[in-house]
Amino acid sequence: MPVLRRKARRVQEADDPLDASQERRVRAVLALGGVPQADLLDGVQQVRLRLLERTASGREAPRDVSAWAAVVASNLAMDWHRAKRRQERLGERLTALRQPAAHPSGEDTSLLSLAVARGLDELPDPQRQVIVLRFYADLPVRGIAEELGIPEGTVKSRLHTAVRALRARLHEDEVV
Repeated sequence: MPVLRRKARRVQEADDPLDASQERRVRAVLALGGVPQADLLDGVQQVRLRLLERTASGREAPRDVSAWAAVVASNLAMDWHRAKRRQERLGERLTALRQPAAHPSGEDTSLLSLAVARGLDELPDPQRQVIVLRFYADLPVRGIAEELGIPEGTVKSRLHTAVRALRARLHEDEVV
């Protein structure tokens, strides 16, 4: 059995585009870039994947794989921070939009606002996000797609489903 494991390990190491020292360097760059310890393995795998994709696409291998991997790791760390900030901004927008109005303009408006808020709370998160970004943040479909990193068709589909659900909820509550 140990012989088979050693052979399997050698085959795996031969196919691995990063050697142990390059992997340690990638981990260090990611960690110094602020990526949490729990996400370091995913980052290393992303660097491996990009190197394999580069090779598979027919482009020549980088002259210095270690330096190339460090640059890719640095870019991944920046991407990780951007994604984290984007999620935080979305959370802040949702929180701000859920705050009740300080000065409602009338009883009808406050009833409608309350009913819409309840309806939004009942929507699944992906549908709620597109509704808030479209109608409260006034982003176009393309902007929402870019902000969330999803196709425009998905944004349109989620908007359609969410609006239909909200409309049904408002009719159930006899608000409209």
